[in-house]
Amino acid sequence: MSHGGDIPGAPQVSAVVHDGALGALEAALAWVNRATVFFGMIALLVASLVLTYSVFSRYLFKAGTDWQDEVAVFCIVGAVFLAGAWVQAQRGHIGIEAIAAILPPAVNRVRVAVVDVLTLLFCAFFAWKSWTLFHEAWVDGMTTSSTFAPPLTIPYGLMAAGMTLLVVQLLLQTATHFVRPRDGDSR
Repeated sequence: MSHGGDIPGAPQVSAVVHDGALGALEAALAWVNRATVFFGMIALLVASLVLTYSVFSRYLFKAGTDWQDEVAVFCIVGAVFLAGAWVQAQRGHIGIEAIAAILPPAVNRVRVAVVDVLTLLFCAFFAWKSWTLFHEAWVDGMTTSSTFAPPLTIPYGLMAAGMTLLVVQLLLQTATHFVRPRDGDSR
């Protein structure tokens, strides 16, 4: 198993390679992806600090907290979902290369395009369902069942935003299968 960028015939991760609107969208999404990864790193740091504080307060000071689990989970949910588009941009999701290694490069490019389209369809459905969950939580004022009771719009909104970014990334990657790269690019 390897990351997608290691698969022979798979499009390699590179800088903006297209002209016009597609190139501008690639550049904009690359910037958004870097920003979400930065915030994801901060969220994971916050989650680890909150959980560490919780352990110390519970065992050293005998003071329980009722908020730490939800804060940590919300931070982790945000980090995971918001980083999905960046991981996809790197072709960093785990893939099995047994088939890719034996296919001719032209056939493998078709396989990668088909996988991208199918992944796009699945993620678009997931994003749509995430937005419906967010809407329901917003309209109904849903909260968690704990005494802290933060609104469920937070994790649902993070999930929906992250899946939407992933769909946009997949749309870009799918479009690049059908658009010629800028002159002089080696792709």
